[in-house]
Amino acid sequence: MIALALAAFAAAILPLPAAAQNPPAPAAPKAQPAKPKPQQPAAAPSTPAPATATNGRPPDLAFGAFQRGYYITAFALATKNVDDKADPKAMTLLGELYANGLGVPKDDQKAAEWYKLAADRGEREAMFALAMFRLEGRAGPRDRDASAKWLAAAAKLGQPLAAYDLALLYIEGQLFPQDFNRAAELMRVAAQAGNPEAQYALGTLYKGGRGVAKDMHQAVYLFGLAALADYTDAEVEYAIALYNGDGVERNQGLAAALFHKVALKNNPVAQNRLAHILASGQGAPADPVAATKWHLISKARGETDLALDDFVAKLDPEKRAAGEAAAKKWIDALKGPPL
Repeated sequence: MIALALAAFAAAILPLPAAAQNPPAPAAPKAQPAKPKPQQPAAAPSTPAPATATNGRPPDLAFGAFQRGYYITAFALATKNVDDKADPKAMTLLGELYANGLGVPKDDQKAAEWYKLAADRGEREAMFALAMFRLEGRAGPRDRDASAKWLAAAAKLGQPLAAYDLALLYIEGQLFPQDFNRAAELMRVAAQAGNPEAQYALGTLYKGGRGVAKDMHQAVYLFGLAALADYTDAEVEYAIALYNGDGVERNQGLAAALFHKVALKNNPVAQNRLAHILASGQGAPADPVAATKWHLISKARGETDLALDDFVAKLDPEKRAAGEAAAKKWIDALKGPPL
């Protein structure tokens, strides 16, 4: 039943044209702060270039070998491409091999040197890799200024993860003056490239009207795209919108299925919303035992809800005990193993 409901959710999102992007944002039962998450930069890419032929060019055999796990072959072919053509993509691939110890001993210094050679020749993936090296303190001391410089260079060339990370810096307002307009522009680059974190973050900017005109339809469209990629925060936001019918056709059953999916991932907000649904019977059949279970689990994760406390307190002792027993293994897992 849940699988069918989630399939309906996917069908509801996918037909919308990218130009329209027109579903709405949620009015949550409990207000959640609309701020882009996560605040950590995206990981460096593990694949520097496409391996297939494009625009009449031959396929990248070195990268094809890399994709298949033939790292020694990839190293030999990339080295030949550097020697024969000074190919910056091959330089980036050599940096990747050294950075991860694939087919060669791991060597951050050599990786950084190859990335720098490629970056100086305009290779955006190498620029992003250098930004991550500088941020993480690999092949030298940590240097946020240098990292930001390489992020900006890579983002200017359309590298989506660099655009996302740079947008976070503009939102943070420390290395650069806080600029939500610029952050929104950069988030859009990453969102259009299919990055679910950027889709969610851009959705929160539309929801709050920061850097863009407030547009709940656009916000929820973006939440929906990120939810299809299994991004938890976006799933919660989209489920809230569905439940309340704010700009999308109200579908409490589908919202309940989505809350249940995310509750199983141990998200306390989804667990709290699911408990309300099961307590009220609006969106799913009333189930006071399950409502008690999910309320107690979310409460153990820090969700305070006096209305649900009162609901549980008024249950007959047998149902309350059953709900407590169902929640126990989840709550015990949160506490960790005994010392």
